[in-house]
Amino acid sequence: MTGVLQESTEHQPRARLALSAALASGPSHAYIFRGPRGAGKSAAARAFAAEILAEGATSDPNDARRRALLDPSPHPDLVWLTPGGSQHMVEEVRERVIRAASYRPFEGGKRVFVVEAAEAMRDESQNALLKTLEEPAQFVHVILLTSEPEALLETIASRCQPIDFSPLPIAAIEASLAGAGDPDERAAAARLAAGDLVRARFLLSDEGRHLRAAAFELAKAAGPDSFRDLLRTAESAGSDAEETARDFLEEEKASGLKRSARDIADAAKRAGRRRRTEILDLGLELCAGWYRDLAALATGASEVVFNRDLLAELKAQAAGLDSARPRRAAELVEDTRRRLDLNVSEELALEALVFRVQRIFG
Repeated sequence: MTGVLQESTEHQPRARLALSAALASGPSHAYIFRGPRGAGKSAAARAFAAEILAEGATSDPNDARRRALLDPSPHPDLVWLTPGGSQHMVEEVRERVIRAASYRPFEGGKRVFVVEAAEAMRDESQNALLKTLEEPAQFVHVILLTSEPEALLETIASRCQPIDFSPLPIAAIEASLAGAGDPDERAAAARLAAGDLVRARFLLSDEGRHLRAAAFELAKAAGPDSFRDLLRTAESAGSDAEETARDFLEEEKASGLKRSARDIADAAKRAGRRRRTEILDLGLELCAGWYRDLAALATGASEVVFNRDLLAELKAQAAGLDSARPRRAAELVEDTRRRLDLNVSEELALEALVFRVQRIFG
């Protein structure tokens, strides 16, 4: 295993062991790299693909490896597919992966196809990909990256060798955030990220800071409309995502891909709903985190507090507080998250949450 692959799996010992064994015995034709966002799946996939292409090189393995490691890579036998919008386009999967996998390598003896965010493939794309996985050419290696393996068809998953990635440790995330925000804010983002470096970086963005503020306004339940800012934040994020997806799909249509106005509108709306739901759920998770911090401080366990940058405010609220109250409030937030999964009214669910939290804290 090269230094690049070792570095990319520094905090993923299980993945490093599995990939080392694969290179030693000969890589399989298909893999699923599964684990949370920001856990290093993409970096590990690029390094692993570089090793496969270097092994199959007929002239200069080091040069093949070097070109494969570049992002974007100029190596003709490395195909890296990233969704431009909320989903992978069916035709792009067919053209760039399925059809391309039948062509012999341009150089050397291997071709590698990496599909990032594989869960964003529609069922039609996954079913079309199935034959490639069932009857791959000897020189083809497919790597699917996913943070939502349950969204992949069982027929796809069963034909790929899984490589598991764990959430990154807090220290690793905090080190990666060096220079962003002040030290206490970085410490809070690293702890609130739940092992997801992408989330940690989002929490340090203007949008992420606003989401935290909206979540904590809800947590304090200072008035009957305490949830409004969180709801508006989710709506705004959804609108932005819908507009971005629509622009991307319109560009694809202009480039010659067949897209009806209805298809574009429906896909854009799905992207907007997905982002809205994602932001709302994260806001509620942050709200529950506030209550867990209050419970920790109420029992004198300040060392386990996540929101390090708001420690003074949390201590003031926790003074003389029975720890059972914030623990109960956190349970109510988790119950609300489950209710929203059942498609209940978001506004009514959040309004009910504020009312119930107010009763707990008097």
